[in-house]
Amino acid sequence: MRSAQLSEDIRDLNLSYLMLAQRLLAEDREHGMFRLGIGEDVAEIIETLSPAQILRMASSGLVLCHLSFNDELILNLLSNHEREASVASIHAAIVAGSRPVETLA
Repeated sequence: MRSAQLSEDIRDLNLSYLMLAQRLLAEDREHGMFRLGIGEDVAEIIETLSPAQILRMASSGLVLCHLSFNDELILNLLSNHEREASVASIHAAIVAGSRPVETLA
C-alpha cells in the first residue's frame, strides 16, 4: 500500500513538472531553459511531448525533475533566514546560472 502511494506521488510530481516545463518553455524559451537548468536538446524534446507521452513518462516510476538541492551553496542561500529573502534568491539564481545545463548524453 505504501509503495502504491509512493508511485502515485512520483507520478503526480512528474506530471506537474512536465506540464510546468512545457508552459515555461512556451512562454519564454530561454528563460524557461534557465529556470529548468536544461539545454536546447532537452527543451526541444519537452516542447514536443504529446499529452499521451507526458502521461507515460510521468508514470515511469523515476523522478524526472532535477532539483538544485544537490548544490550546497544554492540550498544554503535559499534556506538562510537571516539574509534578505530577495537578495538570497537573486544570489542563488546567479550561482545556478553559472552551473552547466543538463544535456542528453
